[in-house]
Amino acid sequence: QVQLVESGGGLVQAGGSLSVSCAASGFTVDTYTVGWFRQAPGKEREGVGYISSNDGSTYYTDSVKGRFTISRDNAENMVYLQMNNLKHEDAAVYYCARFLWPRRTPEGWGFDDNLYDVWGQGTQVIISS
Repeated sequence: QVQLVESGGGLVQAGGSLSVSCAASGFTVDTYTVGWFRQAPGKEREGVGYISSNDGSTYYTDSVKGRFTISRDNAENMVYLQMNNLKHEDAAVYYCARFLWPRRTPEGWGFDDNLYDVWGQGTQVIISS
């Protein structure tokens, strides 16, 4: 069964750090690009970043560049999102998702959620003052 399960969300102070994890099953994270998305209340879901299946290259939306880092552990079949210097506007439900096609890098399309077919249930990140 193809599945993604996020974990690690929670409450963190502004300026703090948090790491969320994405456990994949039914496929391998070095075969498919995995993306991270988030959705805040009342807002549309937005792409945060993604890690390419081909070479592990990472791409980030401008608002998180320099603060967020995506990595993966092929042996554990996990993808991680390390978030540092968190801001109030980072509060959201965070989702990981699998890109539609194996062994393809989305190039400029990696932030389009329509190109991802398997989604986790999400994990909530709350930022306190």
